[in-house]
Amino acid sequence: MESPVLPRLISNFWVQVILPPWPPKVLRLQARATVHGQHIQTFNQNHRKGTCKVHFPDPNKLHCFQLTVTPDEGYYQGGKFQFETEVPDAYNMVPPKVKCLTKIWHPNITETGEICLSLLREHSIDGTGWAPTRTLKDVVWGLNSLFTDLLNFDDPLNIEAAEHHLRDKEDFRNKVDDYIKRYAR
Repeated sequence: MESPVLPRLISNFWVQVILPPWPPKVLRLQARATVHGQHIQTFNQNHRKGTCKVHFPDPNKLHCFQLTVTPDEGYYQGGKFQFETEVPDAYNMVPPKVKCLTKIWHPNITETGEICLSLLREHSIDGTGWAPTRTLKDVVWGLNSLFTDLLNFDDPLNIEAAEHHLRDKEDFRNKVDDYIKRYAR
């Protein structure tokens, strides 16, 4: 007996939702793709135009996408910053894995792409870490906000960048501008 296959439109891609008797893992993966697609669709409909753009490098892998953040204010205005996001099988119980692909001089992002953003932590001391009620829209909002209101010099991951800002704000701005010209165009 073959399982029925239902086509579904998820974030501009037709995917096949396979119904039982397939193994539970197949159903979990399909459910993850459905939830993920709904979150991205909601994001695309509601987010400020121009500052964030979602791109799927491989339309067959809806759990992997890239986000481009183009800040329209602050130190990072004018740069284009690429983030790679992978949604794990256990999503929505665990956060997605995110890495910055653009070299950047930022107190909360290392030059190798590690990101300090509490909502990306599975467990956090302050209680602002990941929770099953969070969505991909929250992740996109958080990444976008790292360039404005969540820019945090007091609790840095890149200590050298934070200390640079404390020592000489003008030189910090110049180094950010240099990184944008070299890596974020």
